[in-house]
Amino acid sequence: MNLRACIASLYLAALCGAAPAQAEPQAVPRAVPSVDLRSYLGKWYEIARLPRFYQRYCVSDSIALYTQRDAHTIAIENSCRTENGDIRTAHGTAEPVSGSNNAKLQVTFLPPFSADYWIIGLAPDYSWSVVGSPGRKSLWILSRTPQLAPAALDQARAIAKAEGYPIDRLVYTPQTGGQAPSR
Repeated sequence: MNLRACIASLYLAALCGAAPAQAEPQAVPRAVPSVDLRSYLGKWYEIARLPRFYQRYCVSDSIALYTQRDAHTIAIENSCRTENGDIRTAHGTAEPVSGSNNAKLQVTFLPPFSADYWIIGLAPDYSWSVVGSPGRKSLWILSRTPQLAPAALDQARAIAKAEGYPIDRLVYTPQTGGQAPSR
């Protein structure tokens, strides 16, 4: 083997060795078996979330209000408090995905764009919920009350972790009860 072939072989071997091993694709998260939409409607307080650009101005008091718009559509009103104390609000709609028993929704805030909203964890009494996107870029832990009991939060976090979400990146949302955040 000449020197040029030997160097080329070593270079190729180094490249192959440096290439990351192909990880097996992770299965998509599992949604809960079914959701009673009437029980799911109402006010939800955001307890924690993965950071997303569209919530970059939200510093506290993030709340979601879901109401029945018509037989197939849920109206969404999301609000949060910004650093200067103003309330920022976004309006959208959600529609259940056929065949998901209402556990997967298509959410639209800016037509024609929509996003997947999968309910991956839900307390039997609908007191808390874990919602994520199948790509694991979005995640919210929601509660019917401004604070979530530590045991319930641990359970919600465990569900998210088991489904492959990076819970170490969660941002916890202060719920101040309407008080402007301290600066």
